[in-house]
Amino acid sequence: MKSLIEILRYTHGLAKLYGGITLTSILVALTGIAIPFVIAEATNLMVEVVGGRSISLNQVLLLAALLFGFDLANTLIRNFGGYLGDMMAARLREQLSTVYYDHLLKLPQSYYDQELTGTIINRLNRAITELGNFLNMFANTFFQMILTIIITVAIILTYSWQLAALVVVMYPLFMWLTTLTSKKWQRLQAKKNHETDVASGRFAEVVAQMKVVKSYVQEKLEYRKFEKSYRRTVDITKKQSSYWHRMDVLRGAVLSLIFFAIFAYIFVQTAEQNFAIGDMVLLITLINGLRMPLFNMSFIVDSFQKAIAGSRDVLEALRVEPVIADAPGAVSLMGASGEVKFEDVSFSYGDKSKPVINGISFDLAKGEHVALVSESGGGKTTITNLLMRLYEPSSGVIYIDGKDISNLKQGSLRANIATVFQDPALFSGTIKENIAYGKPRATFEEIVAAAKASNAAEFIENLEKGYDTEIGERGLKLSGGQKQRIAIARAILKDAPILVLDEATSALDSRSERLVQQALDRLMKGRTTLIIAHRLSTIASVDRIVTLKGGRIDEIGSPAELSETGGIYSKLLSLQQSTGGVDKEKLAKYDIRSSL
Repeated sequence: MKSLIEILRYTHGLAKLYGGITLTSILVALTGIAIPFVIAEATNLMVEVVGGRSISLNQVLLLAALLFGFDLANTLIRNFGGYLGDMMAARLREQLSTVYYDHLLKLPQSYYDQELTGTIINRLNRAITELGNFLNMFANTFFQMILTIIITVAIILTYSWQLAALVVVMYPLFMWLTTLTSKKWQRLQAKKNHETDVASGRFAEVVAQMKVVKSYVQEKLEYRKFEKSYRRTVDITKKQSSYWHRMDVLRGAVLSLIFFAIFAYIFVQTAEQNFAIGDMVLLITLINGLRMPLFNMSFIVDSFQKAIAGSRDVLEALRVEPVIADAPGAVSLMGASGEVKFEDVSFSYGDKSKPVINGISFDLAKGEHVALVSESGGGKTTITNLLMRLYEPSSGVIYIDGKDISNLKQGSLRANIATVFQDPALFSGTIKENIAYGKPRATFEEIVAAAKASNAAEFIENLEKGYDTEIGERGLKLSGGQKQRIAIARAILKDAPILVLDEATSALDSRSERLVQQALDRLMKGRTTLIIAHRLSTIASVDRIVTLKGGRIDEIGSPAELSETGGIYSKLLSLQQSTGGVDKEKLAKYDIRSSL
C-alpha cells in the first residue's frame, strides 16, 4: 500500500476526476438498488391480481416506466463514470510518464550502463497500466460496492437481524480468504515481471542491432532466448494462477454455503408466511445482487496486488538519486574561451582499487588540438566523459577557463562542448530536425549553412524531399559517411568553443573519409579540441599528444617530439610501417587503423 501512496504523490489534479468517478459509482449503486424495490412492488401487485383484485392499468405502466427510468439512468451514469475513468487514466499516464522521463533524463550515464533500454520502458508501461486499472476499478467499484452493501444490509435488517448477520459475515470471511493469497501471489508476480523485463530488454536490443543479428545468422538464437524468457513467465503464471484459483474455489465454496443458509432461511420464513411473496423476491434480488460486489472485491484485490508489484519497479528508478547534480550556488558558464585543465584526476567505475585513470594532469590552451592515445580500454573515452561531467571524478579537479566544472551548472557546461562520436548518434525524424538538434531555434538558412560546412548539402539536396527527408531510426536510411556529415553539421550549428571528437573517419570508404575529414577540419578550426584518434594521420596533425599507459599519463608532447622518444607514439609510427599481421594486431590494441 505504501508504494501506491508514494507513487500517487507524483500525480496532481486527479482529485476532481476521482471525485466525479466516485459520485457516479454511488449513483449507479442507488439506481441499481431501486430496481429490486420496483420489481418487489410489481410482484406484490401481480399476486393481488391473481388473488382476484382489480388494479389500474396506470399502476402497471408506472412501475414499468420506473424500471425503464432507473435502468436508463443507471446506463447513462455508468457510462459517464467510464468517460471520467478514461480521462483519469490518460492524465495518470501523462503525469507518471513525464515524471519518470524527467527523472531518467537527470540520472547519470552510469545508470544506463547497468540497465537495458527495454527494461526501462517496460517498467513504466506496466506500472501505468496496472495502477490505472486499479484506480479506475477502485473508483468505479469500491464505493459503489460499499454503498450497495450498507443499504442492502440496512434494508435486510428491517426484515430480520439473523438474515442481516448472515449477509454481513460473508465480507470479512471473504477478505480473510482473499488476503491469504496475497504474499505468495506478489512473490510470483515479481518473478514474472523480471522475466518479462529481461525479454523486453533483449527485444529492444535486437531490434536496434538487427543488422548484426542477421549478419551473424543468429535469428534462431535470439528467438530461443526470447521464447525461453516468456516460457518461464508461462510457468510462473501457471503456478500463480493455479494457486489463486484454488483459493477462489475455496472462497466460492464457503460463499455458496452461506448463500444456501440465507436462501433456505428466506424460503422457510416465506413458507411460514413471515415474509410476503414480494418481500421474498425483494430479499432474494437484493442478496443475489451482493454476489457481484463480492466478486468485484476479489478483482479489486487482484488489481491492487498487480498495481503494487508494478509500482515498485518504477519507484525503484524514481528513488535513484542523481549522483551528479548542480552544486548549491552553481553558476552558468558564459562565453567560454575553451581553456581546459585536468588536475590529478582519477576515476573508477566501481572498484576503487582498480581505477580506469589515475592521477591524470594535462591542459589544453584555447584553440589547441590534443589527441589521446592509449590501448583499448585505457581511459580515453572516460576522460572525455569526465569533461562533459557524465561521470564524476573519484578525485581531482577539471577546470574550464579556470572554473571547477563541479561548480558549474551542467546545462551550461555541456552547452559549451560539442561532440562528434565515431558512431554518429542520430534520431528518427528529418535531416533538418537532426541538424537543428545542435540549435533547436536555428533558422533554415543556418541549418543549410551548417550542412554546407559539413559537406552534407550536396547529397541532401539530391534527395527527393531534401532537408525534410525522414532518415529512419538512428539514421538507418543514410550511409555511414552521410550520417557522419549530418552529425558534424549538428556540431557546427551548436558552435561551442570546445569540441570532443571520437574520430569519425576510421570506418569510412576513401571518398567519404575525405569529405568527412574536410568537414572536421572546418569544425575544429579555432576550437579547443580533444580527439580520440584512430588514425596516425590524424594524430600527426594535432598540436600535442597525450599517451596513456595503465591509466596514467605516459608522455605529453608534440607529434615531432614524441616521434623521437621511443614511447608509445614512436612505437606506433614504427608499427605503421610494418605489413606484418602481428604488428597490425598491436596497432589494433591501440584502436589505431593500420592504413593512413
